[in-house]
Amino acid sequence: MKVFKLNEMTKGWFVGDFAPTALRTHEVEVAVKPYRAGDREDRHHHKVATELTLIVSGEVRMNGTTYRTGDIVLIEPGESTDFEAVTDTATVVVKVPCVAGDKYPG
Repeated sequence: MKVFKLNEMTKGWFVGDFAPTALRTHEVEVAVKPYRAGDREDRHHHKVATELTLIVSGEVRMNGTTYRTGDIVLIEPGESTDFEAVTDTATVVVKVPCVAGDKYPG
């Protein structure tokens, strides 16, 4: 067995075709991402990847809609979104496939 530390990964990303990673693959990217209330991510989209965001805890706003613990948001390629943590929040993000540089201003 190998053991990795999430705090040694980049912005919570621990599976994908990048370094550092716990599992290197071009099939998928996976991250666990903590946010403080008020944290934001700029509007962006992916041309290739489909992104799933699971709200593990907390409340977020994406495209003006509020999502809460247990909600899973599916974002298709070409669909833009922004992100704001309304409360302290934890998410799990999955992107399929892993494509380097597939993040564009929205």
